[in-house]
Amino acid sequence: MPKTKKKNAVSKTEGGVTFDTVRQLALALPRVEEGTSYGTPAFRVSGKILARFHQDGESLVLKVEFVAREVLTATQPDMFYVTDHYRCWPFMLVRLKNVELNLLRGLIEEAWRGLASKRAIAEYEARD
Repeated sequence: MPKTKKKNAVSKTEGGVTFDTVRQLALALPRVEEGTSYGTPAFRVSGKILARFHQDGESLVLKVEFVAREVLTATQPDMFYVTDHYRCWPFMLVRLKNVELNLLRGLIEEAWRGLASKRAIAEYEARD
């Protein structure tokens, strides 16, 4: 029996990763703050966007290096894609219903490391 989406389309997708899981992953990193961007939930580090829920209700906009984006979108188009809007920006879209949790966890952490201060990174590494 298919799972249903909640009315606000934020907390559950068919299979894959939920937005609540994304929230837990992002907020587990030091100095990540939740707010909004373009009317959707967003996560920032030092005032810069780390990730935000896309208005399509099914994707996550995630900060990523251009080279990594090219590799991921070319090799795993069922999970990662880019729209014309993001073509010139260091972001890609993640299909939450298809992405693997551990892969997403690593990508969120990598994006965070690119935005976080050295002190925040040191705090994070000291916890482990």
